[in-house]
Amino acid sequence: MLKSTLIEAAQAGAAEILRYFHGEFRIDNKEGVNNLVTEADHASEKAILSVIRSAYPDHQILAEESGAHEQTHEYKWIIDPIDGTVNFAHRIPLNAVSIAIEKNGEVIMGVVYNPHINELFFAEKGEGAFLNDKPIRVSTETRAIKACLVTGFPYTYIDQPNGPLDVFARFVKKGVPVRRLGSAAIDLCWVAAGRFDGFFEHKLEPWDSAAGMLMVEEAGGKVTNHQGESFSIYEHPVLASNGHIHEELVGVINNTRTL
Repeated sequence: MLKSTLIEAAQAGAAEILRYFHGEFRIDNKEGVNNLVTEADHASEKAILSVIRSAYPDHQILAEESGAHEQTHEYKWIIDPIDGTVNFAHRIPLNAVSIAIEKNGEVIMGVVYNPHINELFFAEKGEGAFLNDKPIRVSTETRAIKACLVTGFPYTYIDQPNGPLDVFARFVKKGVPVRRLGSAAIDLCWVAAGRFDGFFEHKLEPWDSAAGMLMVEEAGGKVTNHQGESFSIYEHPVLASNGHIHEELVGVINNTRTL
């Protein structure tokens, strides 16, 4: 029942995304100049929560727009009603519903659904990752210099050694293609599907990374922090790859090796 409720919730949120996408909607700002939230974000989250609450009224919730709904329960639902809100606000069809389920602090199931192109990614711990019910695997590229990477940038500039622009420059100066789609959940799913070989970002929140992280791992990839250590969705930096180029990427990010 967890899986069916998860998918039903994602579909309910996606229906709201499509309902608003070609119409008029209000756009507001959160912190930063371009950290947007729209009517559609709130409508999607409301629809998602309605499905979850109907089936599991006692489960914990952590949602991007409404925050934590504290309950004492082993299960927690981690929700991004529209991952890629800026894309959505500009009518760019690269955005998705992202929902993960934690059990006792471990992500065990996740879904990322981009309704604009009807791509529903699903993963379950120990059971693999799937795109529209077909198994997916990470790429087989073994050299970072030959990789196609994807990244994102925070809404507020991070002025630190090995910051986002520093790392980005190290790759592009060597001719490595680095894409920027505007949705971390989709980025991670596309690594899982073998479309990208690696993904790095400096500042993600749990609802950005939880479902996509599981996709990568269940598709045979690797997810760590930027030091190559065990990753927690509650810390900001993330590095995901096909596994083969992971150590190279760690070295470039930390400026301890060159391509």
